[in-house]
Amino acid sequence: MSTTRRRRAAAVAVTLTGALLATACGGSDSGSSDGRTLRLWHYEAPNSAMGAAWNEAIKEFEAQHPGVKVKFEEKGFEQIQKTAPMVLNSNDAPDLMEYNKGNATAGLLSKQGLLTDLTGEATARGWDKKLSAGVRTTSRYDTNGVMGSGKWYGVPNYAEYTMVFYNKDLFKKYGIAEPDTYDELVSAMDAFVAKGVTPLANAGVEYIAQQYLYQLALSKADRSWVDTYELYKGKADFHDTAWSYAANTFADWVSKGYISRKSSGTKAEDAGVSWLQGKSPILFSGSWWYGRFESEAKFDWDSGLFPGSNLTLGSGGNLWVVPKGAKNKELAYDFIDITMSKKVQNLLGNKGGVPVAADTAAITDAKTKTLIADYNTLSGRDGLAFYPDWPVAGFYDTLVSETQKLITGSEKPDAYLDNLQKAYDKGVPQR
Repeated sequence: MSTTRRRRAAAVAVTLTGALLATACGGSDSGSSDGRTLRLWHYEAPNSAMGAAWNEAIKEFEAQHPGVKVKFEEKGFEQIQKTAPMVLNSNDAPDLMEYNKGNATAGLLSKQGLLTDLTGEATARGWDKKLSAGVRTTSRYDTNGVMGSGKWYGVPNYAEYTMVFYNKDLFKKYGIAEPDTYDELVSAMDAFVAKGVTPLANAGVEYIAQQYLYQLALSKADRSWVDTYELYKGKADFHDTAWSYAANTFADWVSKGYISRKSSGTKAEDAGVSWLQGKSPILFSGSWWYGRFESEAKFDWDSGLFPGSNLTLGSGGNLWVVPKGAKNKELAYDFIDITMSKKVQNLLGNKGGVPVAADTAAITDAKTKTLIADYNTLSGRDGLAFYPDWPVAGFYDTLVSETQKLITGSEKPDAYLDNLQKAYDKGVPQR
């Protein structure tokens, strides 16, 4: 499971594995086609930005296709992730499905021949023009299932990225200025520590800790460094300037009290709640929290890009994929096209998502305007640098366990980097 779904707790719908397994075993006739039904699977919660936008897309699709109905089947992320190869290799694959992006997920399915090549549709319908270079990366996969080049096998219609969330009331309470630069961020964290406040909400058990560290590396990196690490365009060196700076600075942040050693045992939800409860004034995490913070935060808050870095974690969102065995592919293409329309994209934005093709003038919420403006800034400078666990299978668990050791102090930065190098090199595919 990639980082993306570990993060988005609010967007996972619950379903039974047995339901998927029954489908995969051919226990129904739902795979038959009469040209009047579009079978759609996705796992977004109905109150999420994506869920709301796609519900609108269903209404729009049915209005544009008289006599055709969308048969939406709500599935759980974990169940689709575990059973997709079996389901898609059966006669009962849906016509359109949301699936996770990256080499180990959509890339693997494309390599196995289970997904439809969407290259012609992406060109004919203009999807390729609507997506920035960084977002397009996870749409295309080569013959080895490696993202970034080759044929189109998926289309994202939203994006995600990381940012710094600030509790403005806590900054005001302690008389500390909100930072605009990296040095000001460090000064602010020092000031909070002096007041007895741990400045950074963190989670060592899940993705947040490793993303702090990866962001520090990105602040000393460029696009070629990202391409080497994520796309194997060269040999990644975990003792280079960027990784060494990141590991040593992260360990220094722990020793200075910016990050609590106790956070080695906390989950992402704990970190988010800690920030919501005003226990820590700063959280570095992603746009997947944005809608929740807007609805649940009882204090004045703000967000901004990580200071002093042109790159940050982020990518296009999860993908619309059309199974190779889909019975109604043209209908699936039409539905994807509707989710890329201004009407649906604007709704996605106004619900707290990050649309890829919205009319910014149609976004009315002030905080959401900031969210989208910062995304446009990142997109304009090719600043989306993906996620640290993406390059090789199983690397997420390695990053979690090793970064926990940095937090507890049971491992030094050099040993940490040695262990990351070993796990990474073992997992890099032969090309």
